Amino acid sequence: MGKINVRSPYFINLATTNLTSAKLEIDIYTGAENTDWQDAPVYTLNSTAINAKINFEIAELVKDYIQAKFDGAFPTTPVTDAEATTIFVDYRVTETINTTAQTPVDVLGERAFYGYGYFEDGVNPQLAVATLQSNLSILRNNDEVFTVPVDNTNIAKVEFLLNGAVVNTQSPLSNPDIEDQIQYFQNVNGGAKFNSDQVKVFQSTPQITVTIDIIKYEKCKYTPLKLIFINKFGAYQEIWMFANSILSMATNEERYKSNILTNGTYNTYDPQIKLLTKNANQTLKLNSDYYPESYNEVFRQLFLSEKVWIDYEGQTLGVNIENKQITYKTSLTDSLINYTIDVSFAFDTINNIR
Repeated sequence: MGKINVRSPYFINLATTNLTSAKLEIDIYTGAENTDWQDAPVYTLNSTAINAKINFEIAELVKDYIQAKFDGAFPTTPVTDAEATTIFVDYRVTETINTTAQTPVDVLGERAFYGYGYFEDGVNPQLAVATLQSNLSILRNNDEVFTVPVDNTNIAKVEFLLNGAVVNTQSPLSNPDIEDQIQYFQNVNGGAKFNSDQVKVFQSTPQITVTIDIIKYEKCKYTPLKLIFINKFGAYQEIWMFANSILSMATNEERYKSNILTNGTYNTYDPQIKLLTKNANQTLKLNSDYYPESYNEVFRQLFLSEKVWIDYEGQTLGVNIENKQITYKTSLTDSLINYTIDVSFAFDTINNIR
């Protein structure tokens, strides 16, 4: 069972002696994994070989089927198709060798995530880890619930600790549908929040334990704002902006010049240049306040994310990161690692949805 990160190319490479052409059929679906080929492809691709080689690239085709809509709460099972950042992919390859079609080869149950690899990760990056975040510490706003995303097909259990003692143990789903492949573990038990200062994720293959320290941020004199984004691994992740935020608004308009002449005269109170439409877009300048240097990678993934939301005045709203550049900060050169992030609300101020 392979892994497709749909924001990076995913190649299916064919190299067979005397290969002349090939057909690739792709099925993309939610729910349980198919046990055999369903013969109902959503895409059929044909290609002619060059030097007996063919390369198909399918990531963009698969990406269109992942909705990844965050509604304000981290997904809980059963995860809906709209919330899910994962989907199943089956494909069938039929090679033609010297004009003779060969027996089709089926690949079933490839898992697609709304993630990506860096250049350094190479072709078809797998990112085969159980803990679907890069940071080994989480800055938590006071006593707010915190969340750890994991690939539940590769973990044995998750332990929550306080002062070195286990206070809660949670287990992954067994045989989950594709929508539930990412499980979001929180310091909540039976609807009640509990305190924890460390999380241990027990990965199955290879058998390793990932330890995540939970740091409580208590000195905030401003109203903290929470950003949620889809990270490199295709999981929803949260990050708090603890320092001051500034709201601003920029208007935009369309004008036209009208003819106000009537019977050889006009009224001076009647404007010649009039507005056809006028609207605005609001932006927030956010300041993170102090973060450990290890969070540089988290900020990088935030800036690279295609989908970002903010919890603002009791609502979850879509935003876009406006910064086009990030300068990574280090404890050696910066006495305080604070990031300033400009976000624009992803909608017009005046409702014009028709």
